[in-house]
Amino acid sequence: MRLIGILVLTLVSFLTVTVDSPRAAEGDPAKDTGTPGATAAPVFRAPPDAPVIPNFWDARVRLDKPTEIQRTIRFLASDDFPPFVFRDPAGRLTGFNVDLARAICDELEAICTLKVEPFENLLQSLAAGEGDAVIAGLEPGAQAGAKGGAEVPVIYSAPYLKLPARFVVRKEDATEQPLLPETMQGKWISVAADTAHADFLKTFFPDSRVATYPDEQKARDALRRGEVDAHFGDGLALSYWLQGTSSVNCCVFAPGPWLEPGYFDHGLTIALRAKSEDLRAAINYALQQVNDDGRFGELYLRYFPISFY
Repeated sequence: MRLIGILVLTLVSFLTVTVDSPRAAEGDPAKDTGTPGATAAPVFRAPPDAPVIPNFWDARVRLDKPTEIQRTIRFLASDDFPPFVFRDPAGRLTGFNVDLARAICDELEAICTLKVEPFENLLQSLAAGEGDAVIAGLEPGAQAGAKGGAEVPVIYSAPYLKLPARFVVRKEDATEQPLLPETMQGKWISVAADTAHADFLKTFFPDSRVATYPDEQKARDALRRGEVDAHFGDGLALSYWLQGTSSVNCCVFAPGPWLEPGYFDHGLTIALRAKSEDLRAAINYALQQVNDDGRFGELYLRYFPISFY
């Protein structure tokens, strides 16, 4: 995954997203969507115009601070992964992952270093002991850097960010209600072919009229031109499309992120060498603390000014 981003700082407001059971995406968080298995993650109401910040931590589970924490944590990353890791016009390394790594080390009172490697080399460099952790938007089970198909044994932190699917509609069709199978019967939805988003619509929106396109841009353009009623795709990518020039300010998100297990429930994690359980425990503790005290929310809105939740 490689995405283009911009840096904007907005106000912070904290909301929680959970995915315990099939629920409506707005209003009564216990309301069933009527479609077993199709899970629209509930987003609880906020003050008008308040941005939505996801929270992946269970408030009932508090992680203990490890008694022993290594004094230096050497992160590995690639520098061509905006808005997560990239170089600014002055050549300085910046991005969401860079600032998150810094916040983790601040919380643990550890010295933080970051070494840049080509993406395809990251896990091999980790296995060779050239770093302690890879912060490059890896999902559990990913084998980035596994040259020649050779697997590198790694373990993963808790997810620090999940990438939901979202519906977008034209501004004149904006709604405060989520788009659900029963409300989209007979309606046209554009989607890129051969994607998890297309598979999801086929399974859970069988009564909708799904128009598949060879790529995301053509699927979005169909909505922009008014040829379909809605478009379904990756929320993060769509947040940048909505604020970019190619959308021509045509469209807005419909309420409700979708995090259906097996389709969109994977999260971005930090990869560590196998048997680095102590470091993983320390990083998970730091991630929870950074979330709880508001630093995660500040970073989220700095790099994702249109919330994709």
